[in-house]
Amino acid sequence: MRGRRFDETDLRILTELQRDGRITFQHLARIVGLSPRPCLERVRRLEREGIITGYSALVNLTKLLATTVTVIVRITVKQGREPRIRFEQQLKNCPAVVECFQVSGMFDYVVKVVCSDIDSYRQLSESWLDDASMQVERLESNVVLRATKDDGIYPVAIAELQALVPR
Repeated sequence: MRGRRFDETDLRILTELQRDGRITFQHLARIVGLSPRPCLERVRRLEREGIITGYSALVNLTKLLATTVTVIVRITVKQGREPRIRFEQQLKNCPAVVECFQVSGMFDYVVKVVCSDIDSYRQLSESWLDDASMQVERLESNVVLRATKDDGIYPVAIAELQALVPR
């Protein structure tokens, strides 16, 4: 549906659902100026078209865990399609990775990692460097000292939280 034009009502619906995914259709309809049935039909269309991909709870890890460390990691991997596919799959399966972007420039990826402590991050980053299947050539890390714009809420599956809890 790339290039499809959305009207102001579609955009207001998307904005409100991002703000509160648990909003009732009646309340959503009131906010966007529709009656409930047309509002529901628009939401269902946005879901069918893949614009709305799902609903989830956001978990504030800093309130759940006593300590966390957030690290921004810039990574270069061996060039080629296969190494990138393997690398991306490994990161998708890593519960400490909360965001990953393939980027242009000197590095191939920028990754946001949340670990229980700095030692956990050190072990994780060393495992990436030691794992020949990931083919990491270079890794630079920046520990986040303070977030100036981040509410500390990350989408994390509950099962993955266990991997972040210190043992």
